[in-house]
Amino acid sequence: MEFFDYLYQLLIADKQYMTILKGLGNTLLIAAVAAVIGITLGMLVAMIKYFCKGRKAIRPLEWLCNIYITAIRGTPVMVQLFIWSLVILASWKNALPIACIGFGFNSGAYVAEIIRAGIAAVDSGQEEASRSLGLSKAATMRYIIMPQAIKNILPALGNEFIVLLKETSVAGYIAVNDLTRAGAIIKSVTFDPNIYFVIALIYLVMVLGLTKLLRLLERRLAKSDKG
Repeated sequence: MEFFDYLYQLLIADKQYMTILKGLGNTLLIAAVAAVIGITLGMLVAMIKYFCKGRKAIRPLEWLCNIYITAIRGTPVMVQLFIWSLVILASWKNALPIACIGFGFNSGAYVAEIIRAGIAAVDSGQEEASRSLGLSKAATMRYIIMPQAIKNILPALGNEFIVLLKETSVAGYIAVNDLTRAGAIIKSVTFDPNIYFVIALIYLVMVLGLTKLLRLLERRLAKSDKG
């Protein structure tokens, strides 16, 4: 009973749970929007790199994609957020969309490599066979390569979303009231650092839930392959 009384005083009595719920909502929003941006941008970059092969006229596009991937993967996400917040989008007053864009561009570089690896995993002989049958490179990608690549990369994309969800914990450094910052706010009011155990538990529940959904998806894909 003492433990529940303690939780009541920590979270319920002064309505601190409302701070947590608001932070949780912002965290989920950032992760969801950033995932959409990341998948869209990653797909675009992967397609550019694929269609640039053997075409010198558009080779500079591939160079730009490689620079983007190298720069994003080679620098900390927190530094990238500072650049977005203090330099590129310094005139924006609301930090929430800045966080969505920053994490989205960060995720896009990793998604691009995941998709590239998925495409590379498809037997090159299938592309050669489809081209010999008269299919264009775009049609080959759409109907032959991409459907197989998607099945290969879905687990990796799921893991990327889990990583993205946890990375949003640094959004508070650009004044976003995310879940982690909610814990800091409550701690500054209650002077009780144990609130971070509650925050950690919430993250753990979300990650375990996503992991469970990912495993169910993998099983369904495995069954569809057998069928």
